[in-house]
Amino acid sequence: MDRQGSTVVPPSGLPSPCPQDRVPSPDSQMDVQGYKWVRWRVWLCHLATVLSLGLLLIVFHWRPRLGVRARCSSCPLAVAHILLVKDICGQHHVVEVLTEEMEDDSLELLGDVDVAEWRDTVQLYKEEKTLLRYYIFEGLRYIWLDKKGAFCRISVLSEDWTSNDLYGFQKGLSHQEQCLRRRIYGPNIIDVPVKPYLKLLFEEVLNPFYVFQLFSITLWLIDEYYFYAICILIVSVLSISISLYETRKQSVILHNMAQLVTTVTVHRSSGAEEYVNSAELVPGDCIIIPLEGLLLPCDAALLSGECLVNEGMLTGESVPVLKTPLPGGEEKYNSETERRHTLFCGTQLIQAKGGGPGGGGAVAVVTSTGFFTAKGNLVSSIMYPQPINFRFYQDTIKFLLILGFVAFIGMIYNFVILFRANVTWLQLVIRSLDVVTIAVPAALPAAITTGTIYAQQRLKKVGVFCISPPRINVCGKVSLFCFDKTGTLTEEGLDVWGVMEGGPTGFSELVPEPRSLAPGPMLSGLACCHTVTLLRGQPIGDPLELKMFESTGWTHHEPEGDGEVLDAEFGGHKVLAVMRPPAQDTSTSEAVAIVRRFPFSSALQRMSVVSVAPGDEPALAFIKGSPEMVASLCQEETVPAQFSSKLRTFSSEGLRVLALAYKPLNENTDLRTIKREEVEKDMRFMGFLMMKNLVKPESASVINMLKLANLRSVMVTGDNILTAINVARTCGMVGINENVIFVNATPHTTRSMPTLKFKMQDEVATAAEGSTEIITAGHFQGACGYHLAINGKSFAALCDHFPEYLPKVLMRATVFARMTPDQKTQLVKELQKLNYRVGMCGDGANDCGALRAADAGVSLSEAEASIASPFTSKTENISCVPLLIREGRCSLVTSFSLFRFMALYSLIQFCSVLILNTIKTSLGDLQFLFFDIFLVTLLAVVMGKGGPSEQLHPRRPAASLLALPVLGSLLIHTCLIILGQLAALFITTSQDWYSPLNSTVFGVANLPNAEDTSVFALSGFQYIFMTVVVTKGYPHKKPLYYNMTFLCLLILVFSLMTWLVLYPGPIACRILKLYNISDMNYKMLLVAVAALNFLVCFVVEVLIDLGILNCFRLLRGRRQSKKEYKRLHASLAVSPSWPPLGQTLLPSDHTVIHLS
Repeated sequence: MDRQGSTVVPPSGLPSPCPQDRVPSPDSQMDVQGYKWVRWRVWLCHLATVLSLGLLLIVFHWRPRLGVRARCSSCPLAVAHILLVKDICGQHHVVEVLTEEMEDDSLELLGDVDVAEWRDTVQLYKEEKTLLRYYIFEGLRYIWLDKKGAFCRISVLSEDWTSNDLYGFQKGLSHQEQCLRRRIYGPNIIDVPVKPYLKLLFEEVLNPFYVFQLFSITLWLIDEYYFYAICILIVSVLSISISLYETRKQSVILHNMAQLVTTVTVHRSSGAEEYVNSAELVPGDCIIIPLEGLLLPCDAALLSGECLVNEGMLTGESVPVLKTPLPGGEEKYNSETERRHTLFCGTQLIQAKGGGPGGGGAVAVVTSTGFFTAKGNLVSSIMYPQPINFRFYQDTIKFLLILGFVAFIGMIYNFVILFRANVTWLQLVIRSLDVVTIAVPAALPAAITTGTIYAQQRLKKVGVFCISPPRINVCGKVSLFCFDKTGTLTEEGLDVWGVMEGGPTGFSELVPEPRSLAPGPMLSGLACCHTVTLLRGQPIGDPLELKMFESTGWTHHEPEGDGEVLDAEFGGHKVLAVMRPPAQDTSTSEAVAIVRRFPFSSALQRMSVVSVAPGDEPALAFIKGSPEMVASLCQEETVPAQFSSKLRTFSSEGLRVLALAYKPLNENTDLRTIKREEVEKDMRFMGFLMMKNLVKPESASVINMLKLANLRSVMVTGDNILTAINVARTCGMVGINENVIFVNATPHTTRSMPTLKFKMQDEVATAAEGSTEIITAGHFQGACGYHLAINGKSFAALCDHFPEYLPKVLMRATVFARMTPDQKTQLVKELQKLNYRVGMCGDGANDCGALRAADAGVSLSEAEASIASPFTSKTENISCVPLLIREGRCSLVTSFSLFRFMALYSLIQFCSVLILNTIKTSLGDLQFLFFDIFLVTLLAVVMGKGGPSEQLHPRRPAASLLALPVLGSLLIHTCLIILGQLAALFITTSQDWYSPLNSTVFGVANLPNAEDTSVFALSGFQYIFMTVVVTKGYPHKKPLYYNMTFLCLLILVFSLMTWLVLYPGPIACRILKLYNISDMNYKMLLVAVAALNFLVCFVVEVLIDLGILNCFRLLRGRRQSKKEYKRLHASLAVSPSWPPLGQTLLPSDHTVIHLS
C-alpha cells in the first residue's frame, strides 16, 4: 500500500446557497502522508527538548512537519497514527487519526442499498474489533475507505443518493439505524472552539514576533538597559492582553453565530414522531417542519409541502424564497442544482404548509449535517480563510530577511570593534546580538496594519462593513470591476410596461395594462405563473412576480386548515393557492388554483406551474422565463414569425422581456407526480410581458468616475443581451458612438463542429460588405471604438472549444448576458488568470460565488455583515465602489509609508549604535526609550490617520516593496542619514571645547559625552523629518495638513527635540545623560545640519517620485509587462484585423468524429 496517498474529494454535494470557493473542486486532491510513532525517536526528542531548554518545542510549534518527521516514521495510511496533510494552498497540517469501536452486527442495520459502501468504513484488527478510522480537518470528517485506499469525506456515503432514495427515507430511520449513523457521521454541531485564555496566551507568546521580542528584552536586561527593557515588556504585555481579548471576543461571536442547537420533530420507521435534540440528527433522518417554521439546524431536501424561507443570513438577500417539494426520479440529488427544493442550515423557515399531518407544516429529509452544511461551509471559510495572494504582504517577509542580512553584517562589524576594544566575552556576545534587535524591527508587521485599521473604521462610518481587513489593501490595486445588473446598476423593483399577445398569426397590439386583457390563457398565466405566497395575509415574493401579479388586479388566497374546502371546489386536487379575478369583473374570467409549482432556476431560465379551474375543464400548465428558452420549449408553429424582431426591439429599448406559454394537460395525467420535463414541453406560445427596469441615478456617474481612473467596468447579468447592452449604454459602460460586436460560439454537436463568429449589431450589419471592412479598419485600429458582448451559452462554448481566443475576448468584452451563477464565478477566475485584480459588486444572492472569488467582493445588502462577500454595503447603489477603491489606495499608500518609516527608524538607530560603538560609547537607556516610545511609536500610530483623496487617479499605487523606487529610496536615505550623523560627530570633535572620550571604558560607562549628545540630537531630528519625507499625499491621500492630529504631534515633538538640543536644562541632561554644551553657535549649527539633512532627503524623495531612478531601467532595455492583460492590450492595439468580422472560426485542434 502506498505510504503517500490522497484525500479524495468527491464531486461536491455540499448544499450551499452559493458556489463554494473554500472546498476543493471535484478533481482536486489533498496530499496526505501517513506516519506512526517511533518510541525511541519520541524519547530522543524529549531529551533534546530538555537540553535545548524547550527551544526544540518552539521549533516544532512553528514547523509541525519537522516535529512529525523527527518523532515518527513513514507508514501506509491504513495503519497511520498521524497524518501530514498538504492542502490545496500548499500549506502543511498535522492531524491525528481517531478510531471508534463499532458493534459487530452494526453493518446489518444499514440495509442492502449502501452496505457495500459502508463496509469500507471499518477495519478489522486481530482483536476482532470493528473500528472506524477517521480524522477531522478544518471541521470536516474524513473516514478511511479500505476499498479506495484513501481517506474520504464522510459526504461520500451520501453523494450517490437519488431523489427517489431521499423519498425512501420518508418512512424514517429506526433508533438503531440512527444511532449507528450518528457514530459514523458525528454530531450535527458546527463547533467553533473558544480557547481558554491560558491556551491563547501560550499560542500568542510563541508567535515569532513575541519570541523575538522576548529575546530582545532578555538581551537588554543582561546589558543593564533595565528601564528600557521593563517599559518594552509592559508595552508587550498590554499588546498581548488586547490581542487575547480581541481574539477571544471574535471566537465567542463566531461560536454564538455558528452554534445552533434546538429541538426538532423526527419521524421514526415505527410510525411514531419524536422530539430530539438537533445535535443528534444524521443524514437520512425524516424531520417534520411545523406550520410556524423554525431555524433550520441542518441541510434538508423538501419532500412534502412548501416553505417560505429567509436566507438573508447566508446570502444577504432580504426577499424570502419559496421552496417546493423535490421532484422524484433516478437523477442524483445535488443541492446546488436543486436549491429551490433544498432547505439550508442557518436559514429561517418563516412558514411551512401543505405537507404535514392535517395539511399544516412540511416534511423534509436531512442531507447534510455539521460542517458539511451550507452554514458550516461558510463558517469554515471564516475560520480557515484562504491566504491572500498579494505581493505587498509577500514582500514584507522578504524585506525582513534583507534587514536580517544587514543586521548580520552589522553584527560582524560590531564584533570586530568590540573585540579590538578588549571588552569581556559576555559584553562581546551581548552587544553583537543587540545590533540584531535594533536592525530588525519586530513591530514592523504590526505597524503596517495601522493604515488598514483606520480605513476599516472610516468605511464602517459610511455603511461599508468588512470581514477581511487585509483585502482593503487589495482594493487599492483593483483594475477591473464587474457589476451585476438588476438591483445593482438598475433599480430592484420593476414596473409592468405592457403585454403583447402572440400566436401563429403574429402579435396583437400592445396592452399597457394587463388587467384590461380579455379573459383567456394570457390573463390566467399572468395571474398564476409565479411563486408569490401569503405571509400574515400579505403577498410576498420576488419583486418582479409581485408586480406581474398585482398588474392583473386578481386576489391571492391560500387554503386554511386542512384545505378540504378549496380541494373540493377544484375537483379534489390538492390546492396550493387560488387566484381569483376582481369581484367587480363582469367578464367570464374564472378562478385558477395552483396545484404544482416548479420554481425559477437560473440554470434553466424558467419556472412553471400546473393549474386547475372549477368544473371539468382540463388542467393547464403555464411557463414563464427568458424568451429564447420559452420559445425553444414551444411548438414551432405557435411561435410568431416576428418573434426575434419584436424581442430585439423591446430589448434594445432596455425593457426586461419575459415570454409566457401554456398547454392543456391530458385529463388522465396524475398532477401530483407529473415531472417538470413533461410539463415544460410542447407548449403553446402566448406572448411577451415587458417590464421597465430603470437605471439607478448614481450608476452613470460612478461608471464615468471609474472610466476616468482607467478602471475597466464589466456587466455580468442573467438578463437578455440586448437589454444588457441598452443598460450598458445608459450607464456609460458603452459609449454612444462605440460599436458592439456579438460573440457567437456554438458547441460541438453530432451534426456540426464548434464554431466561433463575430457579428456587428444589426444596424451596422445591414451595411454592405465593403463598408464592413472600412468599419473594421477605422474603429478597430488602435484597439478602441468597440465592445464585445457575449451570452452564457457562447461563453461556455468559448471556454470549452476555443480557449486560445478566450483571453482576447475577455480583453474586449464589456457585456456578459444570460450568465448562470457558476459562469459568473468562472468569469471572475478567468479574468484573474489575465492578472487583473478583479472587483465584483452584486446583490449577494446569485452573485455569491463571484463575490467570494473576486479580489474585492461587495455585496449590496441591508445586513451589517454578510458572509457572502468580504465587503457589505448598506448603500443600495454602486457609489460604495469608488469609495472602497479610494480607501484601498489610501490604506496601501499608508502601509507603504509606515513600512518605509519603520525600516528607516531601524536603520537610523542601527547607524547611530554602530557609529557610537566605533568610538567606544553608546546611546543611553532612556535615550532608547525616548526615541522608541515618545517619538517613533506616537508618530507611527497617528501618521496613518490621513484620509483618502476625493478623486480617483488614473494611476494605481505600487504594491511591490522590492521595487527599484522603494529600495533605491531606502538606500539613498540611509546614506544621507549616515552622512548627517557623521557630520554632527565631526563638527563636534572639531570644536575648541571638545575633550576626547575615556578610552579605558566602553558603552554607557562613557556617558554623558559630546559625541553621544550630537548623534542623539541629529538622529532625533531624523526620526521626525523622515515621517514627513515618507508620508505620501497626492494623488491617493489627502495632503499631510489634513491630518491635524499628526500635524500637531509633529509640531510638538519637533519643539521638544529643539528644546532638548538648544535649552535642555540640567534635569533633562541628567535624566537622558546628555552632555551639557553651552556653545549656542554649535547647537544652532546642529539644528542647521538637521535642516539641511531634511531638505536633501525631501528633494531626493520628490525626484524619486518623479521617476529619476527609472533611468537605471533604460540600461536593461524595455521589457514587456509581467501582467498578461497589459501584454494582450499592446498586442491588440496593433492588430486591426481583430476581431475577424464575417468569418467562421473553427477550433485549432479539432478532430472530426464520424458517427455511424
